[in-house]
Amino acid sequence: MAGLGAAMNTGNVGRGDSVAVIGCGGVGDAAIAGARLAGATTIIAIDRDAAKLEWAKDLGATHTVNGTEVDDVVTAVQDLTDGNGVDVVVDAVGRPETYKQAFYLRDLAGTVVLVGVPTPEMTLEMPLIDFFARGGALKSSWYGDCLPERDFPMLIDLYEQGRLPLEKFVTERVGLEDVEASFDAMKAGNVLRSVVEIKS
Repeated sequence: MAGLGAAMNTGNVGRGDSVAVIGCGGVGDAAIAGARLAGATTIIAIDRDAAKLEWAKDLGATHTVNGTEVDDVVTAVQDLTDGNGVDVVVDAVGRPETYKQAFYLRDLAGTVVLVGVPTPEMTLEMPLIDFFARGGALKSSWYGDCLPERDFPMLIDLYEQGRLPLEKFVTERVGLEDVEASFDAMKAGNVLRSVVEIKS
């Protein structure tokens, strides 16, 4: 719900919008799926891992930008949006570097949604005039601004309609004995989500 809600609730993505998502792990890919459900027509996935970008395409990304293959991510996104930037950027990483990218990836009235959780010691230094000149909105998203009584029934309906492919988020199914190895795979970025199955 964190990523999907970051796009649909906090970012208020609408039909025809352009969206960029920085970080294509589980939360970022859920934001991509949420943007697609909300009717975004341009959805740009940004990551440094080619496998994650493939997962992002499978969940609705229309374009991908690999940060290791371009000179400047902001320029690459502007090239995909006629020089304008996007309507909504979701930062699913939560680092000063990615937040700064997110700020400049949006168009002049666009929205930045921070759903990746920074650590307490992280700081951000940017020219204050850029905040004044650009307008738009800067938002943080706590668990996708989810209201369980509203959102969980909606997610169930979307899944039952075949519009929310939850199975695509599950990379592997493991037993209890493999939980530690599964955490290692997650930290290494080798899986999107692992599901623990307990056999009776």
